[in-house]
Order: sequence, then C-alpha cells, then structure tokens
Amino acid sequence: MRDERERIGAALLELEAHQGYQLLEGAALTGETRRVQADVQSRAASLWTLFDLYGRAVGAAEDLRARHGRPGQAQLAELTRLLTGPSVELPVREVPLERRTLLAVPSGERLTLRAAVDRMTALYEEIARSVAALDAVWSTLLSRLAEVEAERRGAAELLESLGGTDPEFDRLRAELESAAAVVRGDPLALARDGRADTARLDAIRTGLAGVRRGLAEAERLRDGFADRIRGIAAALERLRAAEAEARAVRAEVLVKIASPALPDLPEAAAVLADRLAAVGAPPRGGWHRLAERVADLERAAAAALERARETTGVVRGLLDRREELRGRLEAYRVKAARLGHAEDAELARIYEQARELLWTSPCDLRKATVSLSGYQQAIMSRAKGAQR
Repeated sequence: MRDERERIGAALLELEAHQGYQLLEGAALTGETRRVQADVQSRAASLWTLFDLYGRAVGAAEDLRARHGRPGQAQLAELTRLLTGPSVELPVREVPLERRTLLAVPSGERLTLRAAVDRMTALYEEIARSVAALDAVWSTLLSRLAEVEAERRGAAELLESLGGTDPEFDRLRAELESAAAVVRGDPLALARDGRADTARLDAIRTGLAGVRRGLAEAERLRDGFADRIRGIAAALERLRAAEAEARAVRAEVLVKIASPALPDLPEAAAVLADRLAAVGAPPRGGWHRLAERVADLERAAAAALERARETTGVVRGLLDRREELRGRLEAYRVKAARLGHAEDAELARIYEQARELLWTSPCDLRKATVSLSGYQQAIMSRAKGAQR
C-alpha cells in the first residue's frame, strides 16, 4: 500500500508540474478558459483531499501493524476495516436548507481504499485531459504570439530609427494588443475543433512583415539616397534614348512601308523626369513614405523602358518583314535557275513584279507577300511538271 501511495503522490506532483497546469495556476482568465480553470482547480482540490484522506487511512493501517507485531482479534478486525472496509471518510458536504431536518446529523461519504483509488484515478484522468487539451491550444497560441511580437519589435525599432509615425503600424499594434489579451486571458476562445486557430495572429504577422519590409526599404533609401536618385536618373536617360529610337524607327517605317498599322509611341520620359525632380530628401520622419515614391518611380522607369523597347521591336518588325520577303524572293530565283528555268519569261515577269513591290518605297507588304507567293507557286508548278 505504501508503494501505491507513493506512486499516486508522484503522479499528482508530476501533474502539477505540467506546463498546462502551471499556465492555469494564478492566471487571470475569462470566458471558457476561466470555466476550465475553475473546473480543474475544483477537481484538483478534491483529488488532493481524497489523496490526503487515503494516505491517512493507509498510514493508520501501517501504524497499527507496526505497534502490534502479533495482532490480536481486535487489531486484525481493525486492520481489515482499514484495508478493505469503508475507511476513507470524505468531508461532510453542505446540505441545502430545504433538505435539512431539525435533528438530522450530516455525514460524509465513506469509501474503501480501492474505491478511493478508483475515484482519484477518474479525477486525475479528467484533469489530465482538460490540462492537455488546454495546453495544446495555449502553447501553440503563445508560440505564435511570440513570433508576432518579435515582428512588431523589429518594425518598431526600424520606425524609431527612421523617426515619424506609420498609421498602418499603429493599427496593427493595436490589433496585436487586442489579440494578445485574448491569447493570455481566454485562449480557448481561439480554438476550433480542439485546435488553436491562429488565423488572427497570422494576419497580424503578415501585416507587420509588410510594414517591416517597407521600413527596411526606407532605411536602405535613407542610407543610399544619392545613389538611388542617380540610378533613376540613369534609367531615365536610357528611357529617353529608347523613346528616341522608337520615334526614328517609326519615321523610317512611315517612309518605307505603305499604310503601316503602328502602335502609339511611348512618351513617358518627360513625365517621369518631372516626378524625379520633385523627389528630395525628406524632413525627419518621412523616409518610409518617400521610399514608396522612389520605389514606384523605379518601377515606372523600368516598365516604361520595357514598353519603349517593345514598341521599337514591333515597329521595326515591319522593316524586318520586308527584308525577310526580299531574302525569300532571291532564294526562289536561285531555286528557279537551279531547276533550269532561268530563261522562263513568265517566271521572270512574276519575279520582276514582286521585286518592284519589295524595292519600291513605300512598300506594300500585303501585295508583295501575295506576289511572292505567286512566284513560289509558279516555280513549284514547273518543278512538278518536269517530274511527270
């Protein structure tokens, strides 16, 4: 019996040392978590009370056995009562007034040692389940909360370094304080199907990460402001050159190609140059807002340069198409000669017609393409006739 009592005592101490149990101890809780806390505390109090009474009964049996090396009939009867009879008397429960009588004497429930162990086991398992379930939710939430608070501290340090305020950071900080109060005061309010629901904390962390990236960009801008501005200026020079090239190619196409369908020419360099001229080092506290403007300007310059180059490529494509048709015409002429049709008057006429279309400005690409196709078909027709 002593070994059993010691094992039970060790299990109870281990339960109290559990992280989930420790979180409940002394915590100011609300809502569903407060209900669980009260239930666990009530069951734990009952468990310890029952264990104490159980221990007293076992101790009484041990003491009786120790005092009587050769117990008599009376001692054996008492030992039997202590070990197998209802020797564990529970505290008297309060009887409601409406159930009392004038002469009634309240009495507590009596249990055998085995029944006491069974009841302690049930109480222990109920407490352990509640504590484990709460710990699974609470530990996850506290861990995620620590990550979000680390993100907040990082953003706060950057903001302090840059000076000024950030409305989005202030909003997220207030939201984090509200969520943290729930995590610490009623974590079960953030549980879904027995699992921690971290969606609210995750959304705050994502927002803070975005703010932190923006502030880090502002810090980089502050530390390399002159280089960034020079970089944008250089990009605008490349843009001016690309737009000038697009205009030159367009002018050439208008001369050399008949009725071309041309895209609008990009004219972004002047507007972006005005935006760059308006950018200056801000007063204290304005770097994180200026960073967005500078980043937007960099993206706009890069996009405008890409559009200008694409436009040039599209416009130049008409000239490239003419050169392609010219090359194919000469290749077909060589093929006709190789097939023995160099003196074919009809082929020569079709060739000259296509050549005139391709070497005359402005060139009608549609007609030239049709004429070239006719020349190709005429050559193929003669080649098939020679094979018969």
